[in-house]
Amino acid sequence: MPDSNQSKEKSFVRKVWITGFILALIATILLLIEATFNIFVLVLAGALLSSFFRGISHLIKKKTAWRTSVTLSISVFGSLLIMGGIIYFAGSTVVSQTSKMEEKLPEVIEKVKDEIDDTDLGQQVIAQAKRIKSSDELMTFISKFFKTTFGGLGDIYIILMIGAFFTVAPSPYINGIIQIVPPKHRENTKDLMKRLGSGLRKWLAGKLFAMLAVFVLTAIGLIILDIPLWLTLAIIAGLLNFIPNFGPLAAMIPAVLIALSESPSMALIVAGLYMAIQLFESSIITPKTQQKLISIPPALIIIAQIFIGSLTGIWGVIFATPLVLIIIILVQELYVKPMNERAKSTSTT
Repeated sequence: MPDSNQSKEKSFVRKVWITGFILALIATILLLIEATFNIFVLVLAGALLSSFFRGISHLIKKKTAWRTSVTLSISVFGSLLIMGGIIYFAGSTVVSQTSKMEEKLPEVIEKVKDEIDDTDLGQQVIAQAKRIKSSDELMTFISKFFKTTFGGLGDIYIILMIGAFFTVAPSPYINGIIQIVPPKHRENTKDLMKRLGSGLRKWLAGKLFAMLAVFVLTAIGLIILDIPLWLTLAIIAGLLNFIPNFGPLAAMIPAVLIALSESPSMALIVAGLYMAIQLFESSIITPKTQQKLISIPPALIIIAQIFIGSLTGIWGVIFATPLVLIIIILVQELYVKPMNERAKSTSTT
């Protein structure tokens, strides 16, 4: 009997040690993920840049049947030439309008502040804004949120370098991942890598088309309304459309403030224009361009932006959607499909 009790105690102690080891391992993994997640997001950004160049190269090759090296060179240098041409022809206008906007926005903000200061509600809003602005917690959060891994230029340099290496020679990295996997799963891993690459390319193509559509529609609307600095505002709207949910809202703020310098009614019209364009983009343009891609629930994107943004800051908010897309594809390919196949085989037998 004493031997039995001793064996039970030893078994219990061993279970406690095993449980403690598992919890410690999970905590260590979570700490490593938090510490290295910024790097992962930068790698994802570089992979998206590579997907852009290789996607254009694939399209050219499909139309011309030229060699990959030729189409890839055309893709990279052609994109750089187009970007350089846009900067050359529209750069001076954008720079001029941007400097005017920097001068005009503080005046507009002061004007709005003076107008709403005459009302009780406006005074409460201003007082609350001052309290928020002076809050140390908020300033700490903002500085942490906009803090990047290696600084703004450092992050961009890393993204460009990773994108360049992935574009020129992706095979060593893909093969390296495949070689880690046990031999019997390597073929499935290769198919999974292809699915991930195809999914990212299709998502990026749809997103770029939506950004272009938002830029064009915003420019046309602002020109019709005779809003000053329309080109810069339209470019901001197109670029920030890459960030779901928060990007369009951030793009609308300077446009509404500038319209407010004309009149309050014009500010309401501009706000309505931006909301109508965003509704058109989210309900028609994006579903049409990404109809063959996985549909991501909007609430899931917001949750991912909040969660990943709290870990990595601004880069997490920007690249939350492709990260969610990767996770959904992995779950479908590694869990849902095998489970469905097992269920089918069980039902047939």
